[in-house]
Amino acid sequence: MRIANTGHAAFAITMIGVGIVGILNRDLMPVWNPIPGTGSAHELLIYCGIGVSLLSGIGLLMQRTAAMAARLLLATFLIWMLLFRLPNFLRAPLFAACWSVFPLAVMLSGTVVLYVCFSTDWDREHFRSISSLSGLRIARIIYGLSLIFFGVAHFIDVKDTISLVPNWMPGHLFWAYFTGCAFIGAGISVVMGVFARLAAVLSAVQIALFLFLVWIPIVAAGSRVLFQWSETFLNAALLAGAWAIADSYRETPWLIRER
Repeated sequence: MRIANTGHAAFAITMIGVGIVGILNRDLMPVWNPIPGTGSAHELLIYCGIGVSLLSGIGLLMQRTAAMAARLLLATFLIWMLLFRLPNFLRAPLFAACWSVFPLAVMLSGTVVLYVCFSTDWDREHFRSISSLSGLRIARIIYGLSLIFFGVAHFIDVKDTISLVPNWMPGHLFWAYFTGCAFIGAGISVVMGVFARLAAVLSAVQIALFLFLVWIPIVAAGSRVLFQWSETFLNAALLAGAWAIADSYRETPWLIRER
């Protein structure tokens, strides 16, 4: 077994968890939902999401299969994005369409990081633009743009954002605006490459705080609302993607502008 870093391990374990959640309850499959289609086509896509999650997650934890697992997950996420997410911009309201695109984009960016990490000579020969440092830069830009949207969403839907602030925290409106500005600032830093490592780490910390201060207490209180459980699992998956991105800066100084 070869664990490249903690982000790699967290991402692999998360994908295994996504597959297990899909087996236990198909309506709670983070990342993949909403799954399009009806009838047998819908069922086939469900099994595809479960199978890819389990196979890629397990494969990423084994040295011999890590590169193959990264290819499988990257190819599937790309196909999912192109066929089932991006077309929503033409059919659904923009805000709802963005919510279906950018969470998957975070996972896609984390997958690109792992693909670059485990790329072989074959990958560098046939997919040089994405298996090299250029691919790493693309992943970071995708992640940064996703953060910017998450921040903007705080201001577009302030009412729902405020409702998620724990009751024991004072100044709910302040925290709604502060976290929105923090996401936007981190996203801009990552995209521009200015203090990017610090921004990526802090954004991952903020996503973790959302998970442990907001969603886990809600479901731990005995919530039976499907949406709340779904958001909890999705938040955990986003944390894994953010963690992988943050770990990609491991060799980068904290306060530096990328060239």
